Amino acid sequence: MKARVPNGMGKGPSNNMNQMLKQAQKMQDQITALQADLEQREFNGTAGGGVVEVTINGKRNVLDLKLAPEIVNPEEIEDLQDLIKAAFNAAVDNLDEVSDAEMQKLTGGVSFPGLF
Repeated sequence: MKARVPNGMGKGPSNNMNQMLKQAQKMQDQITALQADLEQREFNGTAGGGVVEVTINGKRNVLDLKLAPEIVNPEEIEDLQDLIKAAFNAAVDNLDEVSDAEMQKLTGGVSFPGLF
């Protein structure tokens, strides 16, 4: 005599796993699209009250650097270098904030360390 499996019981775990895999694939596709979108966007950072401005893209490449004429003083070159670094870091922070916010939307708040 054969045991009879009630309707819906034989397919449950396998079907559930397939659904999870489909959801994971969909999320991966959305993350890939987000990464491509962020790489195309521009992010700004300023320092010294706006006398130094850096624009980067999502790949963290510097696209533009603007210096106010009054900040260019050969005797204070170290200050200028510090302001450029600060502006670049502010632009990277801006990129990271946008990236984190977009990931939160996609993942519903679930963290995936090292993804971005």
